[in-house]
Amino acid sequence: MIVSAHIYKVRKADTVTHLKDKILNGERRALAKAITLTESTRADHQAAAQALLADILPHTGKSIRLGFTGTPGVGKSTFIEAFGLYLTGQGYKVAVLAVDPSSTRTGGSILGDKTRMELLSKDPNAYIRPSPSGGTLGGVARRTREAMLLCEAAGYDVVLIETVGVGQSEIAVADMVDMFLLMLSPGGGDDLQGIKRGIMELADLVIINKADGDLKAAAGRAAADYKGALHLMRPKYSGWTAGVVLASALKQQGLDKVWAQVQSFEAALKEGGELDRMRAEQARAWMWSEIHDQMMDAFRDHLPTKLSQVEDAVKRGEIPPTAAARELLRDFLKK
Repeated sequence: MIVSAHIYKVRKADTVTHLKDKILNGERRALAKAITLTESTRADHQAAAQALLADILPHTGKSIRLGFTGTPGVGKSTFIEAFGLYLTGQGYKVAVLAVDPSSTRTGGSILGDKTRMELLSKDPNAYIRPSPSGGTLGGVARRTREAMLLCEAAGYDVVLIETVGVGQSEIAVADMVDMFLLMLSPGGGDDLQGIKRGIMELADLVIINKADGDLKAAAGRAAADYKGALHLMRPKYSGWTAGVVLASALKQQGLDKVWAQVQSFEAALKEGGELDRMRAEQARAWMWSEIHDQMMDAFRDHLPTKLSQVEDAVKRGEIPPTAAARELLRDFLKK
């Protein structure tokens, strides 16, 4: 079910306690309101959101967190919908957090996953939440982590996070999920040339989608290429080596193999205690990411008139950017 990201209005009936109880009871409307609350930039909304997150935190951490990224045209949304339907068919509750790229010029976004996952959106055991990236680097929205925790508290067994694309900056999702899945096309070696090494090093599983029909043979050759590339990478974990799976979202093929790999990955990391250590490190990284974001917000809010004046002076070439930065930081730190 897709719930629109309407502007949240704080009402007496929607106190933190009431929202918490409704979320823990699995109520979709409360979950949608809570996620919108975390996305709000209003100070009172943020205060309420942080109180809510503190209350629901003990009820999180039981889901499997999967991050999906991939090259343009690889069919991420189609695969995630097919994979989500496969999981709900196995009795799991699935939440999809689909991040839509925001325009760097207007700030707007299309939120196209509302229409791209039509079948999954009708599944009573699935919840889809599209959110604009808001210009945030890393392929995820700024509040994706909060949305993930809220979905876990609402009882979703598997949380799927779809990033906006693949590239050097599309790696932030790896700092918030258990398993990082890289989707590639049957292009093989040619496609491999365009993949950044950093993405390959982060991949816990490579999925070659569209491995059907005339592309089946090409997919097999691509699998050999990608396996060779992964062999050159240093393993991220002592108990797991990244592999390659052939799949076809269109034909619903290979979905069981992907899920089997996910379960094996989770079991391997739990056995060695690496899953707990990874999540602890992710919480630390989240804290520093939030410090950075809040500092930037505070900096932009401090002396906005002078900031605009200094920016204009830099654009006119009247002051070097480094000197401008030092001047603004000096004023900010005197606050």
